[in-house]
Amino acid sequence: METRKVQVTGGSTYTVSIPKTWATDNDVEAGTEIEFHPDGDSLFLTPRSEEERTRGTLDISDLAGQALTRAVTTMYVSGFDVIELEGAEITTEQRSTVREAVQSLVGLEVLEETRDRVVVQDLLDSSELSIHNAVTRMRLISLSMLEDAIAALSERDHDLASDVIGRDDDLDRLWLVVSRIFRATLRTPKAAEELGLPREECFDYHSSARQLERIGDHATKIAHLTLNIDEPLPDDVVEAVNELHGDAVEVIDTAMDALFADDSEEATRLANEARTGVRAIDERVRAIDELLRDLDPTRAQLLGLVVDSVLRSADYGGNVAETALQKAAPTP
Repeated sequence: METRKVQVTGGSTYTVSIPKTWATDNDVEAGTEIEFHPDGDSLFLTPRSEEERTRGTLDISDLAGQALTRAVTTMYVSGFDVIELEGAEITTEQRSTVREAVQSLVGLEVLEETRDRVVVQDLLDSSELSIHNAVTRMRLISLSMLEDAIAALSERDHDLASDVIGRDDDLDRLWLVVSRIFRATLRTPKAAEELGLPREECFDYHSSARQLERIGDHATKIAHLTLNIDEPLPDDVVEAVNELHGDAVEVIDTAMDALFADDSEEATRLANEARTGVRAIDERVRAIDELLRDLDPTRAQLLGLVVDSVLRSADYGGNVAETALQKAAPTP
């Protein structure tokens, strides 16, 4: 850390020098324009960039399948607007994998393809992205997936279960968008400024989005389990699972309401209500476990996994409630 004294020039202008090492490392010299970004009681400065689009290059010569998909996804989440994929000779299989990866990411399009190069670009205007809207959409999708997964289980509706499994891709796409936006706010204060949100609040949304993505994963797990059920389930078990689901949804919804609440007292009240709901669900789970003891071991194990997924979904709602409490707490 280096310190500088603020000086006054011209009788009214405050000036402060910048460290030479930092200036050299960031190509700052006489005449370079510097951007200042206020953030509470802090002031961030960064060299003004002539290049609005961030470009990244990746050698994919030795990448294929899931490894290549992960590499493209990682560069997207890291915030590159233009991704240049290069190789001595890009194979047909690699091109197909890249196209599939691009289709699973919001805003990306393949702009150029040659024998040794594929250029992918994000066509979304970053100023139009909203982390709040993305998390709101994730809330709707994850809860609808959980609701339909339980309905498919109750009615042994394999078509509905398959539909739930398919919707998990939509949820994953939104999760990656939220991750991309959040990482942008960490990389540059300008991104947070364009969002109009403090970076701490972006962190809260990112953390909560992760919980919603996990809820979607458990809804998908329930749907997969449903595909293995052919015989009707006992009515008392179905009713108990439906009631458990209702309690879990109430916890998640209340926690999300707390996260989005502007009034700190209201947010705190809702978050504590959600946390209390999680503890009440534990009692209901123990009652369901007693019902499962009367079933044959195979069905009892399968339904036990379903109950565990619903319980974990409620726990994730409890995690959102904890985040909402932190968001509502006074800042130092």
